[in-house]
Amino acid sequence: MATTRGSSLRVRRRPTRSGVVLEPDMIIDAALRLIEAPGGNALTVRRLGVELGADPSAIYRYFRDLDALLIAISDRLISESLSGFDPGPDWAASLRELGERVHHSIVRHPRLATLRASRFTTGPNELRGDNIGVGLLLSAGFPPAEAVRHYADFIDAVLALAAIDAVELTPAQQQAEEEGLRRAYSSLPPGEYPHLVAVRDHLPSVTESPFPGVLDKLIFALSHLAPNGAGAG
Repeated sequence: MATTRGSSLRVRRRPTRSGVVLEPDMIIDAALRLIEAPGGNALTVRRLGVELGADPSAIYRYFRDLDALLIAISDRLISESLSGFDPGPDWAASLRELGERVHHSIVRHPRLATLRASRFTTGPNELRGDNIGVGLLLSAGFPPAEAVRHYADFIDAVLALAAIDAVELTPAQQQAEEEGLRRAYSSLPPGEYPHLVAVRDHLPSVTESPFPGVLDKLIFALSHLAPNGAGAG
């Protein structure tokens, strides 16, 4: 996976045209502002140079390419998920909180949702999060191979559901979708869709986020599989 050249490497820092000395975090901050700008993602290397008051080529002294910068931004946002997180003795409750934190962070930054759900960063924050998650499952008594597999399944499900919830619809799209569903559900012929007709009154709930229910099921399943049981709480 693409990564930054690494903040541990020595990079010759030179002042920009405005006299500011660039730092990787400064570039990440500026890129995130452009990504989340009103009207849509405005990130390009040229615009980033303008935002920083620097020659666009200066970015490449810190990041191999734009993809590497995006991966670094993704790792930065993982730190947002982990900020203030202090796992407790109840591994199941802590794993639930970790999932909720990841979901909240991705939904909060919808334009980076697909990237965060589909790419590894191998950065310090991703590694810290993985270390916490695997550690929680090890504390539940799972053998190492099972702890890794269960954590991968868990976090991938959280990431996928968060990416779905983060999809940005315009008000017009949202309204058209809701009206289309109402029409479809109200006109179901019983002979063709007897089961859907039987639950017609409950069908509108399919538009609600599946995340809370799926998270409940994941924690329930892991709690019943765990050699040490459901945790301390």
